[in-house]
Amino acid sequence: MPYVDRAEIVASIKFVDLVIPEVSWEQKVEDISTHDVDLFVIGDDWKGKFDFLQAHCSVEYFTRTTNISSTQLKQMLAKIDLTEIEHLQSALRIMSSIITSIK
Repeated sequence: MPYVDRAEIVASIKFVDLVIPEVSWEQKVEDISTHDVDLFVIGDDWKGKFDFLQAHCSVEYFTRTTNISSTQLKQMLAKIDLTEIEHLQSALRIMSSIITSIK
């Protein structure tokens, strides 16, 4: 998922005040200072890797959703035949028109 889309999703969360794009690995301490960050949040697959930021703000490692992998989703979607999708869409349009004509 492109950064812009992910950032929009995260920014829409009620408790998120700011999403900071990462340009370099080293920018985090400066970003925390510049933006007066209270809490740094990242997935628990990074657990322990950002503990050094605790000198500057709170650090939380959020548990990832079990059995959900963007890599697996991409692989599954890549296998879908676009012709089959078109056939399904056509079948759904036909079913929709039949249901509409019955009502």
